[in-house]
Amino acid sequence: QVQLVESGGGSVHVGGSLTLSCVASGSIASIYGMGWYRQVPGNERDFIAAIVEHDATNYSDSMKGRVTISRDKAKNTVYLQMNSLKPEDTAVYYCGAEGLGTTGSPRNYWGQGTRVIVSS
Repeated sequence: QVQLVESGGGSVHVGGSLTLSCVASGSIASIYGMGWYRQVPGNERDFIAAIVEHDATNYSDSMKGRVTISRDKAKNTVYLQMNSLKPEDTAVYYCGAEGLGTTGSPRNYWGQGTRVIVSS
């Protein structure tokens, strides 16, 4: 199994910055991709960014240019640096991971989320 714990959320004024962290534990070797998502109450969970092998990255247009995803393999941690935050960025941000399960099929893991509030 894989456990994910997010941190770094909080309240920030418009134009501010935050860096979110996601620490993975458990069957780390089974993970082949990690990413960040966000969800507003009543809405679907939306993709923000992902990082896979060789540190290749992919970004959603919703925050592209304002976020950077990175990882520290030694600490089993993935980061999401967010800049120029807007009120519409207010949401619960989730760390997600995909890995190969014991059945040989992909398995998805989620953290419990960390809330980001951007006020003007």
